[in-house]
Amino acid sequence: MAASKEQELGNQLNLKLDSNGLITAVTVDADTREVLMVAFMNKEALEKTMATGKATYWSRSRQKFWVKGEESGNTQQIVSVTIDCDQDAVVLKVRQKGAACHNGFESCFYRQIVPVAGGGGGGLELKTIAAPLMDPDKMYKKS
Repeated sequence: MAASKEQELGNQLNLKLDSNGLITAVTVDADTREVLMVAFMNKEALEKTMATGKATYWSRSRQKFWVKGEESGNTQQIVSVTIDCDQDAVVLKVRQKGAACHNGFESCFYRQIVPVAGGGGGGLELKTIAAPLMDPDKMYKKS
C-alpha cells in the first residue's frame, strides 16, 4: 500500500512502524558522514532521543531501552534526526565519543565482503578493513 501524500509530504509525524512497533535507525557521524551503526527505535525511544539529545534505542534482544554509552561510556550526542519519505526509517546524525560498535570499532561496518582469494569458482568471505579503537572487554561494566 502506497503512503499518502500527507504521509510523504506533510508536516505531521506519523511513524510507519513494523509489526513489532519499530522503525530502523541508521546512525551516522555528523562530521564524516560515516555509517556508524544500524539499530531500532520505537516511538518512545525516538521521543526520549529528541527530549534528551542522547541516542536512545530499543533492544530487540533484551526488550528494553538502551541509551548508547550508558554502560560503555561511548556516547552519541544528537546533532539532527531526519526521517525518510514514508516515515519508516530515521537517520540520526551524531557526535560519537569512543567506539560505536560493541566490538570496539569506530563503526559497526568494519568488514568488507570480498570474493574468496584464489577461489576461482566463486564464494565470498569477510576482510577486516579497520582496527578496533578499544578492547571490548574493557568497555562494558561487568554485572
